[in-house]
Amino acid sequence: MTGLTVLAVDDEPPALDELAFLLRADPRVAQVRTAPDAVTALRELESAPVDAVFLDIRMPGLSGLDLARVLARFATAPAVVFVTAHEGAAVDAFALRAVDYLLKPVRSDRLSDALGRITPAAQVPEQDDDTIPVELGGVTRFIPITDVRFVEAQGDYARLHTATGSHLVRIAMTTLEQRWAARGFVRVHRSFLVATAHITELRVETGGGHAVRVGPGREGVTIPVSRRHTRELKDRLVRRAREARS
Repeated sequence: MTGLTVLAVDDEPPALDELAFLLRADPRVAQVRTAPDAVTALRELESAPVDAVFLDIRMPGLSGLDLARVLARFATAPAVVFVTAHEGAAVDAFALRAVDYLLKPVRSDRLSDALGRITPAAQVPEQDDDTIPVELGGVTRFIPITDVRFVEAQGDYARLHTATGSHLVRIAMTTLEQRWAARGFVRVHRSFLVATAHITELRVETGGGHAVRVGPGREGVTIPVSRRHTRELKDRLVRRAREARS
């Protein structure tokens, strides 16, 4: 998996230098860029995207909270970690879906924890197209894509469901839909992406709607199929059946 690209933002040079030093010391971080204020940070983000932004809250001009609100409107928003000397803004910070809230002086173990929460947001590995990284108890593991039965959208996250459990990753459903289409995954609903290989039933529900059963026997889960996705799903299942017979 490629390392994280991180932007550190703080108007106090010593604090910014220390934060950048700690970030560069972590093996999960590939690149650290810095900005002395929110306006400069926005310019940096316009030039090239990052995986995460570590930012101070109290800065002249745009505050860290203001910047986080702007970032939340990005098509692909970076993860946000607040780094501040003030505890009072924690509620506002987490209302903006911050990944973490670190108090100054930043301890290396707390910074490591924050990076651990960001790591699942990294892209599907470029060097291994057969797995996707997930975090389990602070350890990054690689789940075979063939084990994923269906994916459920949860805000900016996607929950991957396997036979043994589920894993939350920070990656857009539309991104997985595009990348996994060739692996037999099909969108059946705005909230669900399903692996056709794990579909055991396609049924007509009361009222004329459709649903699929994913997984064998009692383990199976019933997932609704929206009308707009029904035709594509049927076509994919027919093609799969033909391929199985050939």
